[in-house]
Amino acid sequence: MEFRETCAYSRVGLRGRMSEYWRPIPSVDPARPATALPLAGGWTWFDHLECLSRTAAPRILPIDAAPVEVIAALTRPRIPFDHLALDQPRLMGILNTTPDSFSDGGHHEGTQAAARRAREMVAEGADIVDIGGESTRPGATDVDLAEEISRTAPVIAALKDADTLLSLDTRKSSVGRAGIDAGADILNDVSGLRFDPALADLAAETGAPLILMHSIATPQTMQAEAATAYSDVLLDVFDGLTQAIAQAEAAGVARARILVDPGIGFGKTQAQNLALIQRIALFHGLGCAILLGVSRKGFIGTIGAEPQADKRGPGSAGVGLWALGQGVQVLRVHDIGFHKQAIELWRAAHGSAHGSGQSTGQSTGQSSGIIRTGQDLS
Repeated sequence: MEFRETCAYSRVGLRGRMSEYWRPIPSVDPARPATALPLAGGWTWFDHLECLSRTAAPRILPIDAAPVEVIAALTRPRIPFDHLALDQPRLMGILNTTPDSFSDGGHHEGTQAAARRAREMVAEGADIVDIGGESTRPGATDVDLAEEISRTAPVIAALKDADTLLSLDTRKSSVGRAGIDAGADILNDVSGLRFDPALADLAAETGAPLILMHSIATPQTMQAEAATAYSDVLLDVFDGLTQAIAQAEAAGVARARILVDPGIGFGKTQAQNLALIQRIALFHGLGCAILLGVSRKGFIGTIGAEPQADKRGPGSAGVGLWALGQGVQVLRVHDIGFHKQAIELWRAAHGSAHGSGQSTGQSTGQSSGIIRTGQDLS
């Protein structure tokens, strides 16, 4: 399949590109002003925004300075993502069934080994398990369709009875259809519909929620192009995701069923990654829930002085806690137990846990928060 370079977000000017971008300045401080507004129906609040522009210096402004439609998008509660409530932090466990993924390639090859690891992550507290059969790390080569399906569909089928949502990490609609047929709940496209726009059609047809990640170029060339790819990485990524959402909506996917991911490490330098992380709250303005995937990535090893990828759990959790403080709803991680414990203490420290028994994805005496069709909610 030909990769659609001409649709690369950072290189295509958007007709009617925004002149002002509004970033809420989130807080979890227990001393909340009476005038503060809730951010996306979650655990953070804001009473000021940063107004960003391509032509003027940033300005810090009160809520009443922002357009009404901006405030509406920022405050609107995000509806459950395929029946998973997003009013508390959620963890997506990474399950690579590939021989060449950057951190755990070859560790979970074969249906039995992969299914066993998935069940371990669920037991550790994963709300979603994201199953991928093609590495898209920098420098990775494309995988044949039949091979990618053979790596993922049997694993998904083996996990249909697991008490978790199953996400399929693929750029290809044919792989996506095989995964949905096998029992996948969610489609996760790291190309943001650039590689195969038919993934949006599949999501619309089946009702599967769709995760759209920002990236540029191809896995083979994205890092080489990163340094010169953006005029303003934060605003360019925002515009790119705006375009991807519009493309999905045109295919019939409701915005409420879309999750956005800024694509840390996918065609970004270390400085660009940090610029996105520092102001990640900007993406709440898209009106979608936000997913962040930084687990074990190279910049964490560089800054944290840890060359071994599977020892980067502390650094990954450190960035993850910052993101949760910015209202990010889902963290995509390798080390579920490590992150779960960190989040529990973080929530207890700032008071969003609503009691000592509340946990990430689980409340004392309650199930995971996944509401299945037909479940009695009385």
